[in-house]
Amino acid sequence: MDYIIFCTICLHLPRRFLRNFLTGIIRFSIVRPVIKGQKGSGGWIGIDESGKGDYFGPLVVAGVYLEPGQVPDLRLLGIKDSKQLSDRRVKEIAEELLTRVISSVLVIGPKRYNELYEKIKNLNRILAWAHARALENILQRVDCTRALSDQFGDERFILNALMEKGKTIKLEQRPKAESDPAVAAASILARAEFLNRLERLSQEVGITLPKGASRLVEDTARTLIKHGGQQLLQRVAKWHFRTTQAALSSTLGVLGRGRDRR
Repeated sequence: MDYIIFCTICLHLPRRFLRNFLTGIIRFSIVRPVIKGQKGSGGWIGIDESGKGDYFGPLVVAGVYLEPGQVPDLRLLGIKDSKQLSDRRVKEIAEELLTRVISSVLVIGPKRYNELYEKIKNLNRILAWAHARALENILQRVDCTRALSDQFGDERFILNALMEKGKTIKLEQRPKAESDPAVAAASILARAEFLNRLERLSQEVGITLPKGASRLVEDTARTLIKHGGQQLLQRVAKWHFRTTQAALSSTLGVLGRGRDRR
């Protein structure tokens, strides 16, 4: 009887209201609350980065804490290595993820990145510092003893950085760690934030900043130098890349020859 009454009411509801109402029911049934990690719960943290190989834009590191019971729902959402997804899909999934998981996203903008690299002179140590900060942020919210990340360097860099803050965790590094759902989720959050920040930087300088480190990237760097000099390029680029010297040598050489002719 209750079911018949419910169906009768639905027939008289506006179509838009009914669609939103049913969507809310479906989402409520899928999204499970994240339970604070407890010993023996099996929860773990996945961590990944984006922007490491991109000349323009920030370096972003993200961490995601998962309970085993969350994995099936995230698989249905389409969680996989962000490199296997379109930029649009990455942003869509990231928006959903932020409502479903405990996470931490750390952004190192070009200015801060260049300062760190000038001081440390080692990309793996910068990555380790960023991984440690993301892990620390999550460990402040959950009790977790295990973390997984892609293989990028000596794990002692991360563990030592954590111990300085009084945090300890068993960290596993392995190639192709994005096959793990927590790492895949972290890769999506990191990539989405990178894309958003890159778009924002493009708007600030008035030029579309391409991804990667291709010939197009080098041409864009030359354009930035012509428009605003090295200072403009430093605002949006990772200065230690070879692209910098290639763009500077060719652009400044052309400008110099132009002045000589005048």
